[in-house]
Amino acid sequence: MLTPAAALPALAPAERAALDDDAALAGHTEWLARADGTREARSVFAVQGMHCAACAGIIEAALRSVPGVVRAEVHSASARAKVHWEPGRTSASALVDAVRRAGYDALPATHEAARTARRREARQALWQLFVAAFCMMQVMMLTAPVYVAAPGEIPPDQLALLRWSAWVLTLPVVVFSCGPFFRGAWAALRQQRIGMDVPVALGMAITFVAGTASTFDPAGPFGREPYLDSLAMFATFLLAGRWLERRARHRATETLEGLLHRLPDAVERLADDGSAAMVAVARLAPGDRVRIAAGQAFPGDGVVLEGHVQADESLLTGESRPVDRGVGDPVLGGSLNVAGPVVVRLAKVGDDTRHGHIVRLLERALAERPGVPRLADRIAGPFLAVVLLLAAGAAAAWSAVDPAQAVSVAVAVLIVTCPCALSLAAPAAWLAAASALAKRGVLVQRLEAIEALAGVDTACVDKTGTLTRDTLTLAAVEAPDDRLRDRAASLAALSRHPLSTALAAALPPASPAWARVREVAGFGVEAVDPDGRIWRLGAPAWVGTDPLDDRPQVACGPAGGPFARFAFDEMLRDDATAAVASLQRQGLDVRLLSGDAEASARRVAARVGIAHVSGGATPDDKLAAITRLQASGHRVTMVGDGLNDGPVLARADVSFALAHGSALAQQRADFVVLGSRLSAVPDALGLARRMARVTRQNLFWAAAYNLTCVPLALAGWMPPWAAGAGMALSSLVVVLNALRLAR
Repeated sequence: MLTPAAALPALAPAERAALDDDAALAGHTEWLARADGTREARSVFAVQGMHCAACAGIIEAALRSVPGVVRAEVHSASARAKVHWEPGRTSASALVDAVRRAGYDALPATHEAARTARRREARQALWQLFVAAFCMMQVMMLTAPVYVAAPGEIPPDQLALLRWSAWVLTLPVVVFSCGPFFRGAWAALRQQRIGMDVPVALGMAITFVAGTASTFDPAGPFGREPYLDSLAMFATFLLAGRWLERRARHRATETLEGLLHRLPDAVERLADDGSAAMVAVARLAPGDRVRIAAGQAFPGDGVVLEGHVQADESLLTGESRPVDRGVGDPVLGGSLNVAGPVVVRLAKVGDDTRHGHIVRLLERALAERPGVPRLADRIAGPFLAVVLLLAAGAAAAWSAVDPAQAVSVAVAVLIVTCPCALSLAAPAAWLAAASALAKRGVLVQRLEAIEALAGVDTACVDKTGTLTRDTLTLAAVEAPDDRLRDRAASLAALSRHPLSTALAAALPPASPAWARVREVAGFGVEAVDPDGRIWRLGAPAWVGTDPLDDRPQVACGPAGGPFARFAFDEMLRDDATAAVASLQRQGLDVRLLSGDAEASARRVAARVGIAHVSGGATPDDKLAAITRLQASGHRVTMVGDGLNDGPVLARADVSFALAHGSALAQQRADFVVLGSRLSAVPDALGLARRMARVTRQNLFWAAAYNLTCVPLALAGWMPPWAAGAGMALSSLVVVLNALRLAR
């Protein structure tokens, strides 16, 4: 059973060519420029055959042994491998071959075959469980008379028939159903590692050998116990737990993949002559006209040419309700058309769209391997070595006390101490939390940041573009009569200055006749009315009056007056005040760091309820403020959107960038908030704290299970079948508890 056949066959030449093709690489590989001018590839693969966190270490070791691999990380919960490699020294097919030699399989993460392989793996696991459960019931019926009958009550020939029948029915369990455990153990040993399948496979092998000896030599040292019923039972329990755990993990992964892969396979493209043809999305180009049916996703970013649509943009912007889009309005690739058919001219396709950007962020996050699971994986190896020594010691001790019990005790210790629940405690919670955040419109770029977010006590927010919108709102008006308002509205309509635009939008439209209109840069707009008088709209001093206060404002009037004055406030985001209040209710000290004038920053802070304000702050000032807070023992999160926020986002313990912000801000941030909803920040904080609680619960449960069951197994009070049931139950409890986060 433990043969080199555990290694999968190498790729065929056609498969190698397909994996190394530039077009195939583009779907799952990013090319990074190095300082020396060379390129480095970063590829993401979906891995098949993983059962536990120890598998991740085996696959990482196999990948790192390939010349040209710079770095390899494998995430056990999402079954993703992220590999940095040098294209001049190795290839994508060589990486896949290395994984296959280790006994696993790998495919490009975005490849349809990866999803097909996962479904095939699930079907195979279900068949293995079915065979084990069916044979277990037969073996139990055959061995039950041995337990209940008095010595000599069953004739020897019938007893031999029962034993042989049970042994024959155990063979499919060992050869077919237990195959994953033996293959996993062999793969670990070939890498000179002790994986979590090693003690399980060893326990199964010892039990089968003992059961075989009992069958062939009933009068021998192992003849007192049948053993085979215990083997069939704990194999069934382990397979049931693994199948349920795999199903739960697949459900979480498929939730994320459902967010990733929303583009249609093909759409109807319209030609210039009016004809239409179905074409693959990969063949679309900017400028193409496509007809999108109701219920179909838009294949790229574009503009509506014909029809009216309601678009579900919940993934891309976080907006829960469909938004109306008419002729001339933009639509986003990956959003769903929930109304009637519409014709769209595409502006961006593929990786250039917002959907493509989100896919890259999520793929990177899924392949990111957090520090806590890495620590658990490092601990798992030595722990398993201790398990083997403990089982050997238990067998030796019981051999002196009761030799007939020695095998059962050793097997029970091997099974019950396997740290599967411990290794799943953190990764399962991370994956569920990332899935829940993605549903809420928050993309996680660094999984470790979820745990760090749970411990923050201070939140620093930028003002312009973060708490406020890019537009201004009319806050105060001082005008002697409506005629001045009308003249101001009509002059504002002649200017493109932001204050003029805001004024024209706020006042009722008016259309007095003007002559000799001119705009004076830095001052305002000037025009002559039908009576020959010169009117001005712009800076109060230029118009000839005093300002109302220190807010942004304009004045309007003829030379010598009278004058109207209009003051503006920055428009807060709809949820800015509620978001700040929510952060404060969760115990955070919220501070405003702004590059705008102190007075402007304080006005906005007062409106949203922030007490600590730093106005007129340069990027260096913001960085120094964050550093001082951290030096005082605070854990700080920063929320920003601008180019100047890049350094401070990188310096904070945890950082959020709004999706409308600069590319640098998004690159440096740990979380990207789609749709720029500030309420997503306190929501993420609440979820991170829930995740921390769930992780602690999982770790407590895993530790309590081992501390309770190991003494029972050592004392001989826990048979192997009960150990298998306990191990499966503990892993299942951990995964199901973590999945509560995804609701």
